[in-house]
Amino acid sequence: MYSTNLDLDQRGKSLLEKLNSLAKKYNIKMWDLGAACSSDSSAQVDSGEAKQMKGSQRSNITIRVWNESSLVGVTSTSDLTETGLEKAIEGAYNASRFGNKNEIPFFSPQSKSPLAKVRQPIKDALGIKKLLELLIEAESSLINSHGAIKTVPYNGISETNYQRLYINSDGAYRFMRRTQSALYLYARAQEDSRKPRSSGAIRYAYGANGLDIEGCIKEASDRTISHLNYKPIETGKYLVCFTPESFLELLNAFNSLFNARSILDGVSLSDKDSLGKKIAVPSLSIYDNGLHESNISASTFDGEGTPTRKICLVEEGILVNFLHSEATARKFGVEPTGHAGLGAKVSVGPDWFEVSNSNDEKTDISSPDHKTYEEKYVLVEGLNAIHSGVKASQGSFSLPFDGWLVNKGEKVSIEAATIAGDIIELFNNIVNVEKINVITPHGICPHIWVEGLSITGEA
Repeated sequence: MYSTNLDLDQRGKSLLEKLNSLAKKYNIKMWDLGAACSSDSSAQVDSGEAKQMKGSQRSNITIRVWNESSLVGVTSTSDLTETGLEKAIEGAYNASRFGNKNEIPFFSPQSKSPLAKVRQPIKDALGIKKLLELLIEAESSLINSHGAIKTVPYNGISETNYQRLYINSDGAYRFMRRTQSALYLYARAQEDSRKPRSSGAIRYAYGANGLDIEGCIKEASDRTISHLNYKPIETGKYLVCFTPESFLELLNAFNSLFNARSILDGVSLSDKDSLGKKIAVPSLSIYDNGLHESNISASTFDGEGTPTRKICLVEEGILVNFLHSEATARKFGVEPTGHAGLGAKVSVGPDWFEVSNSNDEKTDISSPDHKTYEEKYVLVEGLNAIHSGVKASQGSFSLPFDGWLVNKGEKVSIEAATIAGDIIELFNNIVNVEKINVITPHGICPHIWVEGLSITGEA
């Protein structure tokens, strides 16, 4: 079994008693605590030999206290002894004197509401030696799958036991535990007198025994080989089909559209009056659904103890909701949505996007290769340089990408190119949201077709 020096569920009640006692000592009326601990094992290989093997145990807590003026102080520590807790709560109390009067969070009104029940089986750990054996075998199988594949320069396999705890002085008590394993394989192929080409795949499971290793090898091999036959592309405007993975990458890059914290900070395209406005074609609906059964990393509550739930963000092209913490929800006059971190100024972020076609009558293109489109189009597999190529507050993007030019069924890899545009224009230039949803490691989404996107080929 996984082991950890800290069982948060067992220690939770003890922490509650100690913190209540310390709060009385320092005359603190209001406090909360978020804690997390994990036990991790991972391996990487190079040409059949161990490249890196790591095992670690991590634990940390964040304590917030409110002083007599309702100002908040925050301290983080990994020392859960009674002495360590006293230093942390004393430090947070002292820090509260310098709290921001304009940013005062409170307890979530839903911090004691019932949590959703999710199926998250706890799996036994295989151990780092077995992980290494599995990865060496996977690397060998991937290299042997095609003569042009020479190496697998980026690879890794890991397993994690993760626990989270949230408690507060009002009696809230939240605990969750999950196990998770991940595998990624990124191959490099090269033919004589040709540039090297690369691609890869990733798989997640509740335990290493559940990883689809063969599927990961085949996908990494197929994707890599499909890029060997490459040609440059002419600069111009194209019909573009985004794979589910690439559209989710773009959506995550612009998640500030839905982020109430970003709106209040003035770094979002949206504002308080944006709800109810059309931002996309009627066939597009977007949800944040952290509890989806395919989300291996699902958490039933956020950093403030608010229950996680499915929330509709865009309904038939209309912006209908934002993601909130307790503080942003209070300023907007709504309820928290379960997307908060923990801190003096609480962060907000999405969990797991679910994109779908909101029009059941729409004609679907169900062919895996989309050959029903006779005209020329670009199929985008993945986007690169997201952090440097996206200006989220302006809505613009200019990103190198991996993909193919498809012309009457002939699929040719694009040597090097950049795709650019404006996210709202892209949403409104969608010509087809397919009905077949694809589950990916980071969300669920169909193929999305967009007309008139600018693509710049390599000079």
